[in-house]
Amino acid sequence: MDFKKTSTPVSTITRDMNTLSAEVGNEYETVAIIAKRANQISVELKAELEKKLQEFSSYVDNLEEVFENREQIEISRLYEKLPKPSLMATQEFINGKIYYRNPIKDKMK
Repeated sequence: MDFKKTSTPVSTITRDMNTLSAEVGNEYETVAIIAKRANQISVELKAELEKKLQEFSSYVDNLEEVFENREQIEISRLYEKLPKPSLMATQEFINGKIYYRNPIKDKMK
């Protein structure tokens, strides 16, 4: 997923939990769904960032030398400017892009 092209706002927005949890029927379950997706997004972002930063890593174990690479700094700044994973997950939930199921509820039916 390309997180750089997301339409998620960078700042926090107050949401009405009643309308947010209307589809699921339970506020706590809604928060759990969003939290699990936020964890997934966080892991994906971290892996993507580490993959890009590995290109710049040096294999010399010298603590005295510290290299500053402009490209590496720009990549880090780009990822710092992205919205938080919880905001991305909330926006995905609102847009209906998250698939979720509850096996306990499925057994009761």
